[in-house]
Amino acid sequence: MNKKEIEELIRFVAKAGVSEVHLEQKDFKITIKNPTKEQIVHVASSVQPVMQMPAPAQPQQMVVAPAAPVATATPAAKPAGDDSKYKTIKSPMIGTFYRTPSPDKPNFVNVGDEVKEGQVICIIEAMKLFNEIESDIKGKIVKVLVEHSTPVEYDQPLFLIDPS
Repeated sequence: MNKKEIEELIRFVAKAGVSEVHLEQKDFKITIKNPTKEQIVHVASSVQPVMQMPAPAQPQQMVVAPAAPVATATPAAKPAGDDSKYKTIKSPMIGTFYRTPSPDKPNFVNVGDEVKEGQVICIIEAMKLFNEIESDIKGKIVKVLVEHSTPVEYDQPLFLIDPS
């Protein structure tokens, strides 16, 4: 487990609102406690960490400030009648939202594009796995609600689609 994965786990624990999480693997043990709006992380490892730091002789304690809330894009206020005809595609997981398959490729979809059911519309990276997200409805992309390369939450709206 590298530093970035530990930071992602800390953010997840903070957002989940749990007070303590234990994770133990064959050669790695981590405990995250959230007793009073701060997180205490104990890390113990029996092998050389992947980071370029010497292995600690005993468990280390780090105090990490709580993760700042992630700003999420929300649709502009419109009359209720306008949005009611649109369908929302939501994130099936927590991760990082990508509109392109790779940095040098074009977006999967843009506003105004027609999408088919089962068509890949974006990628969400979670724990170094890139998950293709497919449209579950046929229609026209009306609005992209999330910026490229930003964190998303479970069930967060990603796209508005006009199914007509």
